[in-house]
Amino acid sequence: MALSPAAHGNAQPPPRRAPKVLAGQKALVTGASSGIGRAIALAFGQAGADVVVNYVANARQAEEVVEEIRRCGRKAYAHQADVSQEDDVGEMFRRMMAEFGTIDILVNNAGLQRDAPFHEMTLSQWNAVIGVNLTGQFLCAREAIGEFLRRGVAPSVSVAAGKIICMSSVHQEIPWAGHPNYAASKGGVMMMMRSLAQEVAPHRIRVNGIAPGAIRTAINTAAWETQEAYQKLLTLIPYQRIGQPEDVARAAVWLASDDSDYVVGATLFIDGGMTLYPGFTTAG
Repeated sequence: MALSPAAHGNAQPPPRRAPKVLAGQKALVTGASSGIGRAIALAFGQAGADVVVNYVANARQAEEVVEEIRRCGRKAYAHQADVSQEDDVGEMFRRMMAEFGTIDILVNNAGLQRDAPFHEMTLSQWNAVIGVNLTGQFLCAREAIGEFLRRGVAPSVSVAAGKIICMSSVHQEIPWAGHPNYAASKGGVMMMMRSLAQEVAPHRIRVNGIAPGAIRTAINTAAWETQEAYQKLLTLIPYQRIGQPEDVARAAVWLASDDSDYVVGATLFIDGGMTLYPGFTTAG
């Protein structure tokens, strides 16, 4: 009689689970109630981190993210704060220190657009975008760096004293007519990230950037919601598909983990090749 694989001691092993590469770490993700921030917060929870879900306007969505993270067996809570406001940021970090004890990972993701032709752009539109996209990253990074320096490396948690991921955009490289405030903010993020990375690397603090291209989120719905718009968008993407928030989230987990420990001051472009300037495939 033929014996089953189990009888031979060759039973199929159970499916492998993804390693908890962020186990025991405490993360703050700004702008985490939707889009890329939401995907990163969820991926961090799945990778073993406890997560503060920052939001500015939609409490219900933020609480939904919190509940999903808790279902992964991790701690999480939502915190409303406008990252462009120094007092809001200070209170957000004070609460995190009280609830989680420290911070190991900061993802500076919060961002917005206020578009207009340059000659029609108001100072309010300019300041709103610079305030959230650039000043907000400065304020949050400053708080995180202070805690990283105070605590130093905790070898049982990570080989680095802390990690910061600055969310940028392909528009730190590609000019964007009609969006000068947005492009300027992302160019500023890139140089702030690199300067900060240079300054704090000797303290075993890693600062890096992610520059997404066209990602299927609410901020750019007009670029993909109709078939005509989608086909036009694909002319800019050699890989011939729009990105998903999870494409960025998986990269963020890697950048926040010890698997990328020698990556310092780099920008990871997640854009399907958009920064390859596909218009030049026929020699311009």
